[in-house]
Amino acid sequence: MQIILKEDVEKLGNIGEIVEVKRGYARNFLLPKDMAVEATAKNLSQLEHHKRVIAAKIKRIQKESETLADKISQISVTLRHRAGEEEKLFGAVTTMEIAEALKEQGVEVDKRKIVLDEPIKRLGEYEVAVKLSGGVSAKVKVAVVAASE
Repeated sequence: MQIILKEDVEKLGNIGEIVEVKRGYARNFLLPKDMAVEATAKNLSQLEHHKRVIAAKIKRIQKESETLADKISQISVTLRHRAGEEEKLFGAVTTMEIAEALKEQGVEVDKRKIVLDEPIKRLGEYEVAVKLSGGVSAKVKVAVVAASE
């Protein structure tokens, strides 16, 4: 089934692209969430108009993402964790913890947009990537310190 994407869909395509997907994926996920429309003759003719609208939307999203990336790059997050010998943590720092710490500082980021190459399991300072919309990414400084008991 051919569809026209109305939003960026990871591992599928970007706004305005015509892609081939299975019927079930389109009918049960993409169409109900208004992420795509079916690629009918009428919708294809409207695509040209939508491309102009979509281009404006992409510019706006990218500008907002760049502003957010600048804000995120200036933030430093401190997380307190219990640690044992050799500065090893009991457990690991999760993306949810980082997202909550960013939210406390006034920046709301979805935990799925935070990218940890490997789990943080030691005390120290780390740079964690945050992938935003429009292909923009930022780095947030995360300091993991021992919790005083």
